[in-house]
Amino acid sequence: MTQSLTPDSSVPAATVKFQQLTIQGDDAEKFLQGQLTCDVTKLGLSYQAAAIGNLKGRIEFGIWIKKQAEKHYDVVISADCAESLKAHLGKYGAFSKFETSAPTPIYPCVLADEPTFSHKDTHDTPEDTQAWVQSSIATGNYWIVAATQGEFQPQELRLHQRGGMDYDKGCYLGQEVIARIYFKSAPKAFLHYVQGTGDLPAVGEKLGKIQVVNAIVSGQDSQHNQRNKGFEALVVARPEHLADSDLTVLALPPALQTDVARPK
Repeated sequence: MTQSLTPDSSVPAATVKFQQLTIQGDDAEKFLQGQLTCDVTKLGLSYQAAAIGNLKGRIEFGIWIKKQAEKHYDVVISADCAESLKAHLGKYGAFSKFETSAPTPIYPCVLADEPTFSHKDTHDTPEDTQAWVQSSIATGNYWIVAATQGEFQPQELRLHQRGGMDYDKGCYLGQEVIARIYFKSAPKAFLHYVQGTGDLPAVGEKLGKIQVVNAIVSGQDSQHNQRNKGFEALVVARPEHLADSDLTVLALPPALQTDVARPK
């Protein structure tokens, strides 16, 4: 059974920070359509998890994006990736008509039991960040940081099961590799929610043949009121490797429990 987390028992809130970039202009939609894994024409006012891949079909930038208004998109990314994203957009969009703002802080929070973001700095508290991290790990809402750029394929992280990939939209960065995996094979290792004992692993760390995406220290034992030595994490692994490990597999939301392969 998953244990509840107390405010002082998870990833330090100061280490989980996000920033937002605003992209506006006549070519904003067309440009982003050629960059992102999702279909930009279908975006609305709610944040959608998505990615910008590299030429190897791996996630270079893990983002959340929404369409704030016509020709106006807001993109949220881990703070340690924000400047490199801005540079990437400037490089690939040099001949397109849009402007990208400087990164500005945005604050993780949980609304209606869903991890999301707020512009209000009243949400910039350890408790709100703790709640976001806990909710994100339990629901498969992974976040890519500088240490994990280029580490994972979108399908490995079940991004297609969260509406963050569209296989019919046409070309985008890394699309050839990503589409080949989807139509001709399937990832052998993919996202799981697990619980383990021992010290908190670092993002990107490999526990044998199992790679950590994000992790959080487990909470307190309600009976003894003492902190357990253990963690909960999102990991990418083959099911057989998990079965051979000391990790306990916990349940992701139903939408993320289905086969990662293309439906037959």
